[in-house]
Amino acid sequence: MVDYHPEVDNSELVRCAQNGEATALGVLLGRHEAGMRAVALSLLGYGPDAEDAVQDAMVTAIHRIGEVRDPDAAGAWLRALVRNNCRMRLRGKRPIPVADPGLLLPPAAGPGPEELIEQAALRDWVWHAIGELSEADRVVLLLRHFSGATSYDQIGALCGLPVGTVRSRLSHARRTMLSALRATAGQAHPDSSARAAARQREAADAMAAAMRGDFRQVVEDLWWPDASFIARSPGLHGGTDVALNGMDCDLQAGVRQRLISVVAGDDVLIWETELISPSADPDHCPPSALWLHSLDRERVRSITLFHPEISSN
Repeated sequence: MVDYHPEVDNSELVRCAQNGEATALGVLLGRHEAGMRAVALSLLGYGPDAEDAVQDAMVTAIHRIGEVRDPDAAGAWLRALVRNNCRMRLRGKRPIPVADPGLLLPPAAGPGPEELIEQAALRDWVWHAIGELSEADRVVLLLRHFSGATSYDQIGALCGLPVGTVRSRLSHARRTMLSALRATAGQAHPDSSARAAARQREAADAMAAAMRGDFRQVVEDLWWPDASFIARSPGLHGGTDVALNGMDCDLQAGVRQRLISVVAGDDVLIWETELISPSADPDHCPPSALWLHSLDRERVRSITLFHPEISSN
């Protein structure tokens, strides 16, 4: 573990963090936490929204540290993350221009959060901390930071929770995760890449089989026989038979799915897919789907199918 003295400048901390040194990132966040909180308080006032904005920004910074283009401007980058979070919360009350994105790479020009973590040595530190969360907290945090269903409303709809419960679970999850990160920054952690790679291959093979009409085999191989299936829209709830019938209906209608991303926790698995409607009926289905798996001893205990919508909160 490297001991970073107070005189070490921000640029050095950023470069070390981008090279996978967890301690450097912990020091960087600690150094700027007060300034980040000051921004949140100036825009949102005292209350849970301000604290949520700071915690959200810290978690975002952990998996987007590789996007910092100017290491000397790390403090401004962190405050910009907080400012954007605050403005997203205020946007429903009055229109406020978003912050200048110059400090960040354009979203389309770089990899997504999951890919960034997988590319960095920090991933094992981060996934260890995520693994310390309860399943309930882990689900909402993974959805918020690693999926297409990021808004409180969408997470609530997917999980069947009130928005207030989503907010409280996210707040608790972020506090717990950040505490675990600070406590374990200098420790070695198990390699998480093997699990992620295996889940990616499994998902790709499963989706390819489903598109060939072999979804029943996928269910038999990966699901428990009494697994439950929920489709939030149109509100279906049942067992494997409901899932099989739904997939058969889509295939017969000419709908195809393409795997976009996979997020793999110990007992939570998220697939995101693109849905491609037939040319004769281009509006047959929503453009995307999120498959939220709950795992029990490496097999699927339950799946919730959800169609995310673009949202700003």
